[in-house]
Amino acid sequence: MRLPLNKITSAVLLAISLPVVAQVAAENTDNTNTVASKENNQIEQIVVTGKASGMSGLRVDQSYAITSVSADNITKLAPKSTAELFTVVPGVWAESSGGVAGANVFVRGFPSTGDAPFLSLQLNGAVIYPPSTLSFLENSSIFRLDETIQFMEALRGGANPVISHGQPGLTTNFVLKEGSDQTEGLVKYSTSNYGQQRIDGVISGKLADRLYFMAGGYINQSEGPRETGFTSEKGHQFTINITKELDNGTINFYTRQTDDHGVWHLPVPLNVAGIDNKFTQIGPLNRQASIAYGPNGETASYDFGDGRGWKGGITGGTVDLDLTDDWRLVYRFSHLSGQANTLGLVPEGGAARLGDIRGVNETVTGAATGNSYNDDIFVQQIGRWVVLKDINAFTNDLALTHRTDNATYTLGLYQTRYGVKDWWSIGNQAWHVLQKGGELLSGLACNDTQDSCSWNYDIDASGDGHTQAFYAAAEYQLTEQLRIDAGARRENHKIVYTVDEGLTGRTSKAVDYDESKIAWTVGANYMWQPNMGVFARVNQGNKMPHFDDFRDNFDAFTAGDKLIKEVSQYELGYKWAERNHSVYITGFYNEVEGEVFVTRPGAPAEILTTKALGVEVDANYMANNGFMLNLNATLQDTEISNHPDPLVIGNQAMRQPKWQLRLTPSYGFEMADMFATLYGTISSVSDRYGDNGNTVTLEGYTKLDLGLQLDVTDNLTAQLAVANLTDKAGVTEGDPRNPASPNGRYIMPRTIDFSVTYRF
Repeated sequence: MRLPLNKITSAVLLAISLPVVAQVAAENTDNTNTVASKENNQIEQIVVTGKASGMSGLRVDQSYAITSVSADNITKLAPKSTAELFTVVPGVWAESSGGVAGANVFVRGFPSTGDAPFLSLQLNGAVIYPPSTLSFLENSSIFRLDETIQFMEALRGGANPVISHGQPGLTTNFVLKEGSDQTEGLVKYSTSNYGQQRIDGVISGKLADRLYFMAGGYINQSEGPRETGFTSEKGHQFTINITKELDNGTINFYTRQTDDHGVWHLPVPLNVAGIDNKFTQIGPLNRQASIAYGPNGETASYDFGDGRGWKGGITGGTVDLDLTDDWRLVYRFSHLSGQANTLGLVPEGGAARLGDIRGVNETVTGAATGNSYNDDIFVQQIGRWVVLKDINAFTNDLALTHRTDNATYTLGLYQTRYGVKDWWSIGNQAWHVLQKGGELLSGLACNDTQDSCSWNYDIDASGDGHTQAFYAAAEYQLTEQLRIDAGARRENHKIVYTVDEGLTGRTSKAVDYDESKIAWTVGANYMWQPNMGVFARVNQGNKMPHFDDFRDNFDAFTAGDKLIKEVSQYELGYKWAERNHSVYITGFYNEVEGEVFVTRPGAPAEILTTKALGVEVDANYMANNGFMLNLNATLQDTEISNHPDPLVIGNQAMRQPKWQLRLTPSYGFEMADMFATLYGTISSVSDRYGDNGNTVTLEGYTKLDLGLQLDVTDNLTAQLAVANLTDKAGVTEGDPRNPASPNGRYIMPRTIDFSVTYRF
């Protein structure tokens, strides 16, 4: 059986940021990640993110750096979490080693202690939660991937500081599948070498004349990539998307309900034999544990196997109308509400031998088993951390656009109200046996009386935010080759926040904040050929403070510091897209002023400024024989230019790699009456520093992934994906709470995933 060319090219497409290539592209005219033929010798990606007007266009024509990942490529990558998908975006360093939630994402050298303060997630163009990071919460933690996603776009810099909610760093926009006149869908069963049992399903079609639907979701359970001894990852999700086509536009409405969580994997000792990338402290002997909290030492029990997760819903929609031939209205809204709790066993300090910490007259046994342990057994202080977090947000973004023959003008209004309710008890540390699922020790005075071996930071906090912004943008085609654009945004940011530190029943910190700031961008795009050109851009953006910024830096706030982080960015890009190859190169320089560093909540804050200079490369090649290759690379130098400690000035910002490289080849070929695609990815990263003092070096590593996709019939596909084939024990981070401790978090061990998909 010989497959037509479009079948071959679509089957071999796996290079993550490759254009989605198909010879049938000319038939597709909707606003999705499909392909259009601009010239006879060019096939290019359509992008929908990055313009104030909301109008789509070809990637090669845009004056900003953007990466698009199709549903097929997401399937081939087989990410274990949403954050793992971000590893394919140039300029982004994503640490997804903590499990299904709780990642750390760094963007273009922007400084951070962790989480993802310069990352925002959108669903169908509307931000899901305006604060990009709160302690123990970043946007990817409240979003799960499944078969309802059509594609993802990742926009760095560009017009980000002006449009939507003004994120100066990275905006990732996930776009849902929509229905059509034809009823179609899929059912997918997935399993793995760690006992995963997962079913995905999606169906779409026509409800009535010009009224379409898409519905789908998943159910999932597994032990997780590390052996915990229990079902440590489980959840489900359901999404429905309704689209109504009108004579002058579309109306879209969706809702997405999720209940999904997994164990929070934390740094482990790097200097103890037998502890490797498969190790996790949590297990059946310690997952049920109690904490003491508040001034009176009240106690409560929790299941720390619940880890980190999201139980809540996102509901939103879009109204996209051509009011006249020259005027267009786009309105997007999103409402989010739910719980994003964190429960984990957190290391405090390094490993020790029991004989070195046991008192002379202490008889030490296991609290769960009663087992005796000899003095040579390794032990470690483990904190039982409980963070209960309820969040909500209601966001509206309205844009009115006027088009002329040579120009586009947009006026926009963005408004959001959001809130958080936090209850924490973090600390609660006690000595545990350092083994997989190692139990709490009994008989140690330190453990039994909590006299001097434990610290606690307990809070009960509540906050509300209100942001209102007006933005304006214009594009003008000066000549056939040259286009310029500019935009400005004035944002008013209000925060009301109260904290009871210590759970005393009294407010210890109170914030009533009201500040305004202006952001702007200017860009130029010059295409000296229809498929080749350059762009230049400069922007000035702001990272406005949210709840944790006030709590962790309250003294500076009361002294008059506005706690606004100013971000300046400069970009110069080159792009070239042909039928069988494309090259996108973007040079960038940025400066971030006033970023606050806190090693752990309640600790003293550091305020610093960083500068970063770098280049991103995204190159793709497709041969006529089914071979494809993608090169994704980032080279950057990030320097601390201002810091309270003069010895730190000139150092590299913590956890920022100087270079990253991803090389993704694939080959598609016929096999009997089937079509096969063999693919792989080599990922390599440089050394990094675990602290701003540059005293702790995190060694670079290289990881290899392989996969095979087999189209058994036109409807049936089987896929085998092996992640970390050589079982590399790469380290993503040290111990952020105590960088001097010889602790670190490994990447996930080798995993083997197998799936069977039936399409109809």
